[in-house]
Amino acid sequence: MSLFGRDRAPRRGTPFGWLIVGLGNPGKEYHHSRHNVGADCIELIARRVGAQLRAGRDKALVAETTLAGQRCVLAFPTTYMNLSGEAVGALVRRYGIDEPTKIVVVHDELDLAPGTMRVKVGGGLAGHNGLRSITQHLKTQDYVRVRIGVGKPNSKEQGANHVLSRIPAAEREVLDVMIERAADAVEAVVELGPDAAMARFNGA
Repeated sequence: MSLFGRDRAPRRGTPFGWLIVGLGNPGKEYHHSRHNVGADCIELIARRVGAQLRAGRDKALVAETTLAGQRCVLAFPTTYMNLSGEAVGALVRRYGIDEPTKIVVVHDELDLAPGTMRVKVGGGLAGHNGLRSITQHLKTQDYVRVRIGVGKPNSKEQGANHVLSRIPAAEREVLDVMIERAADAVEAVVELGPDAAMARFNGA
């Protein structure tokens, strides 16, 4: 059943304005890895607004809050990355998100160098398993992405180890700055809209 088509199921609960999702893998072994920068960003936004992420019914840690005066749901799927869409699809239904452009997904991006962050609406998946799962469940690619650059490994075969391994301290400092910037970008998307956020953050 298509979430954003004519046969979409009726909403389960009170509608919210935005769903903001940070991608990553659950478990201490993946905490602060390159693959979990999206999760780090969601945790930062929650701290900024004084919200606490709690286990919910939809395979995700969730916080209901207000951001830039709008009702928002912050979420970190507790599935593994390649099943992220299970949580996102369920959350879209539960919270009555009625447009894909009201979904913001924060994720790691191999095609961007460390120290780079970009906002994007729709587009390709760049081989990202989390985005692929979300697209399969939503039946659309037209959601907003906040992309945090983690750089490419020396070879394709090293891809999994690159995104899942611990990060050297110097690179971690760079990523922490980009996570802060990504959180700023999410707030701008909610307050001003995706186009204004892209104009503000993509040129820097």
